[in-house]
Amino acid sequence: MSTDSTSTTASPAPKPGTVPAVVGVLGGGRMGAGIAHAFLISGSRVTVVERDPQAAESAKERIERDLAKSLERGAIDGNLDVWAQNLTLSLDQADFAQCDLVIEAVPEDFDLKVSSLTSVESHLREDAWLASNTSSLSIDRIAEKLSRPERFCGLHFFNPVPASKLVEIVNGEKTGQELRDLAVQWVAGISKTPVSVNDAPGFASSRLGVALGLEAIRMVEEGVAAPEDIDNAMVLGYKHPVGPLALNDIVGLDVRLGIAEYLASELGERFDPPQLMRDMVARGELGRKTGKGFYDYGDQG
Repeated sequence: MSTDSTSTTASPAPKPGTVPAVVGVLGGGRMGAGIAHAFLISGSRVTVVERDPQAAESAKERIERDLAKSLERGAIDGNLDVWAQNLTLSLDQADFAQCDLVIEAVPEDFDLKVSSLTSVESHLREDAWLASNTSSLSIDRIAEKLSRPERFCGLHFFNPVPASKLVEIVNGEKTGQELRDLAVQWVAGISKTPVSVNDAPGFASSRLGVALGLEAIRMVEEGVAAPEDIDNAMVLGYKHPVGPLALNDIVGLDVRLGIAEYLASELGERFDPPQLMRDMVARGELGRKTGKGFYDYGDQG
């Protein structure tokens, strides 16, 4: 099943040689929708595959909302219908057969990532590329399960994708040089900055970001200072754009907990999650998405 947005107006053309003509995204949640938006406004046609009609409709609403905001800011010209006509929502991974690149954006669970990526790969042309948006899981371990590991890499986008300027490119041992080079071009083509790293637990961004976020939680747990004061120390003293506790809320305490547990299993006890973090997740205080974390967001979540 596929649903297409159509218009009689010609759709925007891709920037030659910078982004793939047709991009697929598996999963249309907050991250997947943001990735789809990034390629749409750069001229790619995008197919998003979701698990059921309700999820597909929610993904469509997220992407069109982001497109509308880009139009309001003047980041793109034209009207919503023109841009949305390049978006296809589907429930069938077979629709990825037309894609030059497919990016997986399902929840951060190793078995789910592997089953999703192997399924997607079975539908791709032999010359298509495959990427995972994982923020911490091993690209090499995932690649072991794939038929064409040389055509696979990590493309770690950051939340919220429309506002973030960074994409971390994660190269596995078997990632081919052609893909390493193309990934840099793609990231630049969507007007973001590429940072290339070799596969390692947590890569560069998650490993450093989680380390700071965990220590900030320990400071709250130990009564060193209030969350606002800890965050202000880093924002005003070290010029961080947002404090580590506010960032935990943005990412989601449950997401950060999962990454911390994985890093602890790979790198040792220095990444053990604080008990306060576990307690907050158990209470459902996950941050912005639930309206409460280290800060109270009311209806802004």
